[in-house]
Amino acid sequence: MRTDQLSNEEIIDHFRQDANKLFRYLPWLKTKSGQSTYDTYKDQGIAQNSIAFPVYDSTLLAFVKEASATCFMDRNHVYVYSRNRLKNHRDELHLIQTATIRDMDQLAGILSHYIMGGRTKALLWSEGVTNGVYLALLSKIKEIFDFWERDRLAGR
Repeated sequence: MRTDQLSNEEIIDHFRQDANKLFRYLPWLKTKSGQSTYDTYKDQGIAQNSIAFPVYDSTLLAFVKEASATCFMDRNHVYVYSRNRLKNHRDELHLIQTATIRDMDQLAGILSHYIMGGRTKALLWSEGVTNGVYLALLSKIKEIFDFWERDRLAGR
């Protein structure tokens, strides 16, 4: 959804409910950030006779499923990457760190890249945790919402 024509309050109202669903994963993301969240199935010598396949952390899969059903999913997320010249996770983290409430589309695009892109390249799901992108993204969204909620409560 394009948010460039919405007011700040409308942006918060649009994303708030879905963001709250994802915020409950913040403690887990803090503990797992920088770690691998998958393992390769190797039981009974399968690697010798078949293709090895990854087995993902159940919390990661729950996060992916929940994120997939949010308003953050944007099929046009590739345009966020081309428009902002994002090439790697350092570029993504820089964009996340400098984001404001007016950049919620950009943040949604990054989340969409990992969640939707993971459907065809499943390693992306784990990379989002390992690189700290999910943690930085959700922390930034929470920071933005908290700031605007305090501002709203102060009556400004």
